[in-house]
Amino acid sequence: MNKRIYMDHAATTPVDPEVLEVMIPLFTTEYGNPSSIHHWGQRSEYILHSSRETISKSLNCETDEIIFTSSGTESDNLALRGIALEAYHRNKNNHMIISSIEHPAIMNTAHDLKTKYGFELTILPVNQYGLVEPHDLANAIKENTILVSIMYANNEIGVIQPISKLSEITKASNILFHTDAVQAAGQLILDVKSLGVDLMSISGHKFYGPKGIGALYIKRNIPFRSTQTGGSQENGLRAGTENVPLIAGMAKALEISMSRYKDDTIKMTQLRNLLIDTILQEIPDCYITGHKKQRLPNNASFVFDNIDGNELIMNLDIYDIAASSGSACKIGNPEPSIVLQAIGLSSNLSLGSLRLSIGRNTNQDQVNYVITMLPKIISKMRGTP
Repeated sequence: MNKRIYMDHAATTPVDPEVLEVMIPLFTTEYGNPSSIHHWGQRSEYILHSSRETISKSLNCETDEIIFTSSGTESDNLALRGIALEAYHRNKNNHMIISSIEHPAIMNTAHDLKTKYGFELTILPVNQYGLVEPHDLANAIKENTILVSIMYANNEIGVIQPISKLSEITKASNILFHTDAVQAAGQLILDVKSLGVDLMSISGHKFYGPKGIGALYIKRNIPFRSTQTGGSQENGLRAGTENVPLIAGMAKALEISMSRYKDDTIKMTQLRNLLIDTILQEIPDCYITGHKKQRLPNNASFVFDNIDGNELIMNLDIYDIAASSGSACKIGNPEPSIVLQAIGLSSNLSLGSLRLSIGRNTNQDQVNYVITMLPKIISKMRGTP
């Protein structure tokens, strides 16, 4: 191969050329502040509104239910704190439920609310595939439960949670449900009504949009408190001048992703299955992490016995293959992944993880190169012939 192979699309994706084309004029000629009343401001306000409409169509919600943020992390923070602090202010209820495989944006925010503000926190276990069992959620609900937050699809092992089934349980008890859909957006249907969620977080750079922009769906009229003081932007829930170029880019990226959804899913699923089946067959002491079928179409994740994951990533890079040892947030961290430990893997085995995540431009020649080189690299690292 005379070209580097990028197999880390779960960490971030390249900006689609059509997205870049939409954004460039908003940096150069149509640069008005959407809060200004002159021509430039009105034009930016129109672009802002149109972008909100585009995203709301993909989520099957109203335009005023979309709040723009700087990232998926900020969306997650705003969701948890906005619900928790308002609930505590209103009625002193303070119990939250999350899963044991949440992204740090959820996990650390929930722990912060617990340690600094006295909120009660229940962390649900997952089964060997990383799935939350509905009966565990039902048993965890208390009279003072205010919010459940369970991610739509996991960023490390790609497992897809049964969100609609889980949200049915919370609805029966009038409890709000948030899902971190950052990894799912662009690959799964985001219809908030069919999923039954009250809040949903997404991030533009996961589906071929720009970095530095995210959104939070907040169902209309649910009790919510802003965590940021300042102007009245975003329905008074997120102060600060909106980043119109990035918002327009994210909206275009989501529109493109949804238009390509069926074809991309078929292609990526085929390539993913080729990766999984061949690697499991060719490499001894190798195990898939997550569910083999109930997973994102672009995610192939493994653990290898007697292998250091970070060393493996460096060896792959020598052979022009970009991959990840779990989440991009974990790169260089010698600590075992909490996700892999949550599904029952030992600390030592968890340190030998590999995530290969393909993209819409990944082709079979690239996948064939990966599955040719990976067994050789693993064998060399283990010192076996």
